[in-house]
Amino acid sequence: MGDSCQACITRIPHATLIATIMCCLGVGVFCGTMYRGSTISKVMFEEVFRFRLIWIETLQMIFIVGCACMAALGLILLFLGCLTTGATRQKVYRAWRARVGGRISCAVFMIITYILTLIWIILLGFLVVTTFLFTIFWKLCSKPKNIDLSTCIDFTQFDFMFPSSVKQEDMRICDAQKTKLFCKDYVEKAEFMFILAMVSCILVILSLVHYLMCLSANYAHIRDHEKFQELQELQYLTNPDLHASKDRF
Repeated sequence: MGDSCQACITRIPHATLIATIMCCLGVGVFCGTMYRGSTISKVMFEEVFRFRLIWIETLQMIFIVGCACMAALGLILLFLGCLTTGATRQKVYRAWRARVGGRISCAVFMIITYILTLIWIILLGFLVVTTFLFTIFWKLCSKPKNIDLSTCIDFTQFDFMFPSSVKQEDMRICDAQKTKLFCKDYVEKAEFMFILAMVSCILVILSLVHYLMCLSANYAHIRDHEKFQELQELQYLTNPDLHASKDRF
């Protein structure tokens, strides 16, 4: 029983498994927080500033599809890691074609993972900017003069960032109800969502870096296994008596 458990454990790609858990956890949190945060932002612009961001719904669909693809990629890389770990590698990559196919698969997934890492780094930069903007909004809401409504939260100096259809009075938040909507109901919740999304994005980037290291190691393992097979076949040619002890290899 102990030997079978030990053999099973040696077949598990622990590094790839950890990377997959990090990837799935990060992608799940990212998808949920970005969907919620973008929904809050959409409602905020509609009810406070009186204009609609029509592209947010498309962005939400892209987030959902992209996160599903990332989760599928994580499971594929986990399966590939299982094939290149322990005794499984010795059985799967015995033939020359299998070894070549394994090396090509690792190389292709390394390229895909590298490109995805760059995409997620760009996405992290976008989230840093978005979180910074909502933090500024929250600081405006926290000013004592804005809390007691002695002054308005004025965005008229940023009118170039708003569509031309938005009126000047809609860029000023003065009454108590509108201030509560902007600060407590939207900015506070959206900022928290975007902070969580930023943390989960960092987690996904770390998992992709782990995948790159694991794929590089798996590529090297398959290549070294090919050299071991060539050495073994050379020994069989020079000493036919070794065929009798083939199982020990």
